Amino acid sequence: MMTAFVVDDEPLAVKRLTRLLRETGRVNVAGSSTDPVDALAALSDHPVDVLFLDIQMPGMNGFEMLGMLEPQPLVVFTTAYDAYALRAFEVNSIDYLLKPIEERHLARALDKIERLRAGAEPAEWKKALEQLRTALREGGGAAESGYPERIASRLGERTHILELAKISHFFAHDKLSYAATEAKNYVVDHTITELEQKLSPRQFCRIHRATLLNLAWVREVDAWFGGRVLARLKDAKGTELQVARDRVQELKKRLGI
Repeated sequence: MMTAFVVDDEPLAVKRLTRLLRETGRVNVAGSSTDPVDALAALSDHPVDVLFLDIQMPGMNGFEMLGMLEPQPLVVFTTAYDAYALRAFEVNSIDYLLKPIEERHLARALDKIERLRAGAEPAEWKKALEQLRTALREGGGAAESGYPERIASRLGERTHILELAKISHFFAHDKLSYAATEAKNYVVDHTITELEQKLSPRQFCRIHRATLLNLAWVREVDAWFGGRVLARLKDAKGTELQVARDRVQELKKRLGI
């Protein structure tokens, strides 16, 4: 049975992945941490066979942490980024899991780890890791380089270019989609479903069939009737957005609550 360590700055993500790993009956989870610095200390004293490692964490990202770890175990990166944004990082000795992690994808990763443990040479692993670091540097240090930072709003012959960071949420109304900003609402040429697929899942979360929320604009989350919640925003109006009951847990996971 392989030994593993889980590192992710989201406590709920650590808890869920730890449970999934233990339920496979193939992995002994030796420990976990939400702080990469604490994880480094733990792994230095007690090396493991495989590290399940989040990419984007405050203070130190997964690649930086891995570069400071010696000896380096096999690594499975866990990330909320869509698969196409990670094509440059997919090499033979490394796997990745997209959040929320599915059991079948976890089983695939464990199969790959077992094959590598049985036959891969240390030199192959180090070469693969260097390829990964190079890809990260060439991508400008951002694993989310495949996601846009702006979106267009067209009205007649005039086109407004909107910064996504300034959009608190997208919403659908009367068969049109709108981008909500502090100043006004702008019509955009995408459905809410298309926007959900197009934009970064670390920045935007679908909270209702008609609403896509920018997580950076959330001020607080309050319980509401029927198992639903309200998300209150940081805008001057104190906008309140209803969160559908079946999307509450996903929103809480994204917010780390």
